[in-house]
Amino acid sequence: MKLIWKLLRQHVSVGQLAGFFFANLLGMLIVLLSLQFYEDVLPAFSGEDGVMKNTYIILSKRIAAVSTLSGEAQTFSEADISDLRRQGFVRKVGAFTASQFQVYTSISMGGVGMGTDMFFESVPDEFVDLQWPEASDSEGGEVPIILPRTYLALYNFGFAQTKNLPKLSEGVVSLIPMDLRLRGEDGREWRLRGRVVGFSTRLNTVLVPESFMQRTNAELAPGAAAAPTRLIVEVENPADDAIASYVQQHGYELEDDSLEAGRATYFLKVVAAIVIAVGLLISALSFYILMLSVYLLVQKNAEKLQNLLLIGYSRARVAWPYQLLTILLNVLVLLLAIALLFWVRSLYLERLWQMFPALSEGSVDNTLLIGVALCSFVSFMNALAIRRKISAISRPR
Repeated sequence: MKLIWKLLRQHVSVGQLAGFFFANLLGMLIVLLSLQFYEDVLPAFSGEDGVMKNTYIILSKRIAAVSTLSGEAQTFSEADISDLRRQGFVRKVGAFTASQFQVYTSISMGGVGMGTDMFFESVPDEFVDLQWPEASDSEGGEVPIILPRTYLALYNFGFAQTKNLPKLSEGVVSLIPMDLRLRGEDGREWRLRGRVVGFSTRLNTVLVPESFMQRTNAELAPGAAAAPTRLIVEVENPADDAIASYVQQHGYELEDDSLEAGRATYFLKVVAAIVIAVGLLISALSFYILMLSVYLLVQKNAEKLQNLLLIGYSRARVAWPYQLLTILLNVLVLLLAIALLFWVRSLYLERLWQMFPALSEGSVDNTLLIGVALCSFVSFMNALAIRRKISAISRPR
């Protein structure tokens, strides 16, 4: 082996090896850095307050003066919902279920009691942006409630300020028990305990679990079932012109600026996907250049390799020095790429933490595993290319 290496290393080009090394390093670093950056940034976009959450819009029917005077309810029929589900831009459709019973809520803080008439609504659990706790909502139990974040802001900066009441944080509100009095049409009354378990940024209503709503409506208002007045829709692409066209044609209204926010989210996803695709393309080209460099390296020593094969050396022994060289270079590339990855990562994490103080670091395990896999794959392809080239050289012409 030492003799073969002494003969072959005379024709090894330092320039070719340098190009081989830096092309591989560039490709490896781009792939690892792209993957790790996505892993680190993902919580900022897909978390509870993230930007890249699933896109939802809330539809209601436009309330006209005629319908107001006539008392006509602006509800969605089964035909309306079925037609909406058939649209190409729709993924899922959920209906808001309103309470058909009276709700009175009271709380007590520091000797000060407050009470008000209220309402409840529910949507299918899959559309709620928070997780319902494992709690009993049966009669006599504690009912979990989700409030809109805007309600807390209105209390703190409006009601509490004018009434000289203490301002409340989300954590404090979740500790305050609520006394609920639910009254049906026949005069039957339930007294329950409720507790706020979270604040929603997606749904501007007072939410209770759908199972609780269905059972309570059935018990307290068995004959008062009503069609939904609002729908929540998960859309495929919020930038699709078909959404705005469908909404306009059917006389529907969008709650807030959900469609505009969804379009911004969609374009952000597209930009992120394009950046990752460009990184993968550059990586693929770098790997191709690396393979080409190995091929040229073997081609340059074709005559020497033929002589070695003619005097009795096997193809495996002749190929091994080049294969070992590429394996060592690939391992060195991997180690250097990982070192550069951690250095660059430390730089961008500082900026991310300034923008998202509560952001947690993504795991590097998957990135390291992918790096090892890429290193193994490239080494295998290099070794295979060298073996095939030497086999081609050994065949008589």
